[in-house]
Amino acid sequence: MKLYSINTGTFKLDGGAMFGVVPKTLWQKVYPADENNLCNWALRCLLIENNEQRILIDCGIGNKQDEKFLGHYYIKNNDGFVQTLLHTGFKPDDITDVILTHLHFDHCGGAVKYNEEKTEFVPTFKNATYWLGKQQWDLANNPNSREKASFFKENFIPLLDNGKIKFIEKDTELFENVSVKIFNGHTAGQVIPFVKYNNKTIVYMADLIPTSAHLPLVWVLSYDTNPLISLSEKEIFLNEAAENNYILFFEHDIINECCTVKKTDKGVRTDKAGLLNEFL
Repeated sequence: MKLYSINTGTFKLDGGAMFGVVPKTLWQKVYPADENNLCNWALRCLLIENNEQRILIDCGIGNKQDEKFLGHYYIKNNDGFVQTLLHTGFKPDDITDVILTHLHFDHCGGAVKYNEEKTEFVPTFKNATYWLGKQQWDLANNPNSREKASFFKENFIPLLDNGKIKFIEKDTELFENVSVKIFNGHTAGQVIPFVKYNNKTIVYMADLIPTSAHLPLVWVLSYDTNPLISLSEKEIFLNEAAENNYILFFEHDIINECCTVKKTDKGVRTDKAGLLNEFL
């Protein structure tokens, strides 16, 4: 097995939205904002080479949305995804499986692209099976008012139309050394992958814990639909992560790709942080 960190660009979101009820005087010390209160966030994916499988976890925003939409989020290097993938020695057609943690646009937009004639949307990874939570699928197709703006049907309906989707309905082992657990605080049916590698466990955090700055329990996203569930999920997970020395792989942390955690008097906090290859 080999693991690759795949960069699909960066974008900006409001710092207050990303840190919820935590005062700016606290969060800006660890995650600075610009003059418009916007913070830079990574759009980082994980590629797993597992025997004959090439498994991609999440795939960024993509580039099929119009300039007005993309301009709202100050997206940079969004066209670099394929180039970054090529640097690992693989092409989009080599991907055998895609795990979508959830269907918010910043996690699944790259799953679908325009065809060459720009007449219809097609799967970006034409040879891949796309795995996602059944609860999340049902929600995305009948969204609540709070999340409606995060779901774009062009990001996922073409996957169904092309027969590419398989649903995840419970915690399970998807592949050898790759299992998933379902979390519901951020959004219903968010799928969090756990990867076994050389006697280590790497956990792709998605929006359960989007950055290392979000380790304190009450540092919960305003985007979370059930923040009290998020608090409970985080507490259980972080204690488990500290006890088992999990490596947390962050999708949105602009500074750190990964960290390990330890228990302290203030709760579970960062132990070691850095790049993925420093932990493997």
